[in-house]
Formats: sequence, structure tokens, C-alpha cells
Amino acid sequence: MVMDVTALSLLMGAAVGVVLALTGAGGGILAVPLLVFGLHLQMSQAAPVGLLAVGLAASVGALLGLREGVVRYRAALLIGLTGMLIAPLGVWLSHLLPNGPVMAVFAAILGWVAWRNLRQARRTSASTLQRKRPVCAMNPATGRLSWRAPCTAVLSATGALSGLLSGLLGVGGGFVIVPMLGGFSDVPTRGVVATSMAVIALVSVGGVLGAASQGGMNWAIALPFAAGAAGALVAGREVSQRLSGARIQQAFGLLAGGVALAMLYRSILG
Repeated sequence: MVMDVTALSLLMGAAVGVVLALTGAGGGILAVPLLVFGLHLQMSQAAPVGLLAVGLAASVGALLGLREGVVRYRAALLIGLTGMLIAPLGVWLSHLLPNGPVMAVFAAILGWVAWRNLRQARRTSASTLQRKRPVCAMNPATGRLSWRAPCTAVLSATGALSGLLSGLLGVGGGFVIVPMLGGFSDVPTRGVVATSMAVIALVSVGGVLGAASQGGMNWAIALPFAAGAAGALVAGREVSQRLSGARIQQAFGLLAGGVALAMLYRSILG
């Protein structure tokens, strides 16, 4: 039985790693439902396991992005450090709140993620309109973000929200970071994905340490789950370069919508 759980954890972790590699987000929102439905864990048990796996896989992706020079590391540090400070609050709330309402919140966020990805996929396929100057604009001469007060405020708010959700729901926060960084900056898509992974790696530290200190980490499931996610991310990055961004968003949107309905149904049944 132990071997069955280990093998299943490894396979489910690999699915999370592939999604993270393709989207730069979404690994966590897939990890927790897999653990809830596949291994019948409670939300409070699944959240830290999912966070450890997503954090480890994102660390691998961030290191590869740094090697390629596409990570906006100053933005990642600001978002990530803010998230790390807030993540333990989310962990505390996850133990305080009942399982049903937390699952319903998770389903609502999944529904929003599905809607956003499907809408963005249509926009990507259609003609692109000219955008006004973003809040966080890149300096053409240096390739770095031009830091101003509004940009700092947006990045800090992004970090706070991703940190809270990472601790509460066991998600890395990439589904917040990617649209925020992509919408408020002109960083290229590869840079957004790589920067998101760097932030997820930092934010996950706070949530994982908070869960481990409270004895909420199931290491027998967490370790193979995390190993599968990290290994699959490396392979998934190679595949992502050959696929259309719009098609990836459409597929992920449909997947997130289906999981959202399943989570909502589960929360209603208790």
C-alpha cells in the first residue's frame, strides 16, 4: 500500500510540474485538487504538500531562467519577500477555517482562473491592440524595469496576495503573479513566466516552514510528490517551446474550470 501511495504521489506531482512548466502558474491549483481527490487528504493536509512540490519545481525553473537571463530578479525579490511575510498568516487561517468553506473559496478562484485563461487565449489569437504605457515599464536601454512608486505598490500588493493564498490554499500564487506582472508591465512572456517561478520559489518557503513548524506536513506523500513535480518541470520546459501560447491557455482554462466544478461539488457535499 505504501508503494502504491508513493507511486501515485510521484505521478500526480509530475502532472503538476508539466502544468507549471507550460504556464508559469497553475501548478498549485492543480496540486491541491489532485491530493484531495486522488489521496483523499483534507485541504489543510493537501495545502502544505502542494506548496512544497510547487516551490521545489519553481526553484528549478527559476534557476534555469536566471541562467538564461530572463528573470527580473529585483521584481521577484520584492514580490517574493512580501509574500514570504504574509504566507504564515495564510497557514494559520487554513487551520482555523473549516474545510468546506476553504474548498469553496478554492473553487471560486479556480473558476476565475479558468475564465481569465479562456479570455486571454481569445485575445492572443485575435489582433493585438496597442497598449498604453504600463505601470512597470522596461527601460529600452538597460532591459530593466523602471522603478516608480506606482510600480512598487503594484508589485508589493501582488506579493501580499500571492503569499496569503499560498499559505491558505497551498498554491504558489503564480495565477496571481503572471496576470499582474503581464498586465502591469511590458516584460516579455518568457520573462514573466521565469520571474513568476522565482517568486513562487521564495513565497513557498514561508508557507512550507509555517506548515512544517506546526506539524502539518505529510512527508511520506510530500517528498515523492515534490520529486515528480521537479523532474517533470525540466521536461515540460522543452515541450512548452514548441506549443502555441493560446492553445496552452485554452487547455489550462478548460482544465481549471472542470476542477473548479468538482471542488465546488465536493465542498457542498462536505
